[in-house]
Amino acid sequence: MDASGTEWRRLCDAHDHNAFKHDCDVRPDKLRTVAAYCTANAIEYNIGSNRIRPLFIFTDTWCSSGAFASNGTLVQTGGSSDGGSDIRYFTPCSGDNCDWDNSQPTKLATDRWYASNQILPENRIIIVGGNTKFNYEFVPKRTGEGVFSLPFLSQTVTTAQAQNNLYPFLHLSSDGNLFIFANRDSILLDYKNNVIVKSFPKMPGDGPRNHPSTGSSVILPLTAADGFTKVEVFICGGCPDNGFTSANAGNFIDALRSCGRMVITDQNPSWSMEDMPGRRTMSDMLILPNGEVIIINGARNGVAGWGMANASVLTPYLYRPTAPFGRRFFTLAATNISRMYHSTANILPDGRVFVGGSNPHFGYVFTGTPFPTELRLEAYSSYYLENVYTELFRPKITSVSSSSVSYKSTFTIVFSVPRALTNGVQFNVYAPSFTTHANSMNQRLLTLAATTPAPVSTTILNVVYSSTVTAPISAVAAPPGSYMLFVVNTGIPSVAHWVHFS
Repeated sequence: MDASGTEWRRLCDAHDHNAFKHDCDVRPDKLRTVAAYCTANAIEYNIGSNRIRPLFIFTDTWCSSGAFASNGTLVQTGGSSDGGSDIRYFTPCSGDNCDWDNSQPTKLATDRWYASNQILPENRIIIVGGNTKFNYEFVPKRTGEGVFSLPFLSQTVTTAQAQNNLYPFLHLSSDGNLFIFANRDSILLDYKNNVIVKSFPKMPGDGPRNHPSTGSSVILPLTAADGFTKVEVFICGGCPDNGFTSANAGNFIDALRSCGRMVITDQNPSWSMEDMPGRRTMSDMLILPNGEVIIINGARNGVAGWGMANASVLTPYLYRPTAPFGRRFFTLAATNISRMYHSTANILPDGRVFVGGSNPHFGYVFTGTPFPTELRLEAYSSYYLENVYTELFRPKITSVSSSSVSYKSTFTIVFSVPRALTNGVQFNVYAPSFTTHANSMNQRLLTLAATTPAPVSTTILNVVYSSTVTAPISAVAAPPGSYMLFVVNTGIPSVAHWVHFS
């Protein structure tokens, strides 16, 4: 399949920041004094109507973190200034009445700025690290619970100015322990007992991978074929050790080009290295519904920060994990909007990639700079959304017997395809991420076990099939919550149907 025939579509042009005004009319005492910041700090974007709705948020969320609780509520933690210890909740609703809830009296045990979150099997969220925070804590808390020391984070600091271990990469392993990657080192943490159970080899590549020398990370798709036991980490990009100090002096050195894969569940894990088509930092890395990986946004030099890079990367890369070594990367269609520091991306239920943001400035700067504050939104359509693949292969989910499924139980999916199946079909579930600063927290894709699809009916337009699918085996494999379910035929995914595992 050709991976280059892709397109970008502009969703929203809102360069007039007055279009976002909300907070300054309601709560001026809670806003920064700089007039340029007198805008909404949060919006709700409606994908179907392409409409935005300003939300009211009380305290500073700059460089914060988040995760989705099992009931779908976004739990958003930390930030800067008066928001450093805040916990905020946003529960979606069908109308326009939902907004941020800051009324809960519980706070974080310490300020968290540039920390990372991971939803856990027991439906708690762990928050790890942050600026000079060499510890972790949980939300919700147990009685008397505070922070837990993690010296690993102090050991991976490069310098006081360029810590290079902020926004550490977190991935839940199949034994229930937490993989933590910071700078170039990584550990497996038994967070229940605050014990490091394994230390992994240092990642090659001559440079740190975490903020501000920002690379990105995913765990590759998990599969029922091995009981979801094999966990493989994939990390790309970053910047050499002197990237921060050089950028601070106005010298933007080239970013790293290398990527590394490591099966963290192997008895003797080691890194397997390969190169991207080009150098990259501050990129978002997302798992696509068919199990491929897209690397999007970013710069080819410098580091994260205000004015700390001067060369954007406009072309996304596609990575096929199961392809032979040396044939895994593809360069995709370019955008014409630079997405550098403070940009973001997420997967939409129809398989597109939602892209927004970019602001390498203190305050809003729309003119007189090659990289202005960016308020436009875009959607990137991968090759599998092209008409030729829709007409030949793209499935359509007709029904799902239950949208709330217990672990290990089965449910039935009825779907149609344009013509009879000739190859295998996959049933993939995807946990959406909280994405910020090139760190897509909590994202996870699992290929579920299923019976061979049985034909139900045939018409001139399509063939209808039914298959019995088995839910993930446990909350360790798939932490409780809502997942996008995709039927994937010959690499072409359907529009998602939401399912809830508990």
